[in-house]
Amino acid sequence: MTEDRVRNILPPTGWHNWKPKERGVLLFVFRGEEVLLIHKKRGLGAGKINGPGGRIELGETPAQAAIRETREEVGLDIPSVDWSGELHFQFADGYSLLCSVFTARPDGLLEPIETDEAKPLWCSVDAIPYEQMWQDDQLWFPHLLAGRGFVGWFRFDGETMTEFRVDPITG
Repeated sequence: MTEDRVRNILPPTGWHNWKPKERGVLLFVFRGEEVLLIHKKRGLGAGKINGPGGRIELGETPAQAAIRETREEVGLDIPSVDWSGELHFQFADGYSLLCSVFTARPDGLLEPIETDEAKPLWCSVDAIPYEQMWQDDQLWFPHLLAGRGFVGWFRFDGETMTEFRVDPITG
């Protein structure tokens, strides 16, 4: 799967001139039939369950940022990641975020640690706690679990999703 395939998907009406204020990443690490999730302790989404991630720093690629954020948030050194999708978020307060989503299936013993930013938890892929996650997650996460690429556009007013579209990447 490559980020180049995203260019073939047209955005929904009203999104053609959209520009993100920030770029971010999420990384979902798999161990057999489990995925590593976190209870986010601070920042955007504090109190919710998500994957390790955060903002891309100057000079970083999205993949480098995903690896760094995972090390900082749960203490895991992930050697490589695979791009899975792209999420566009527009909030009513004017904040906007373009998020690249990655997955990893590293070998070896994975023992994440709790940090000031996150409390890690392994979750069965059959029991994803969508009710504790952002509303959009239930729309795109099944694509991630199935190994399909995806592109999503979401508008939020606070924590309430007011508009969405998710397209699988095919071909």
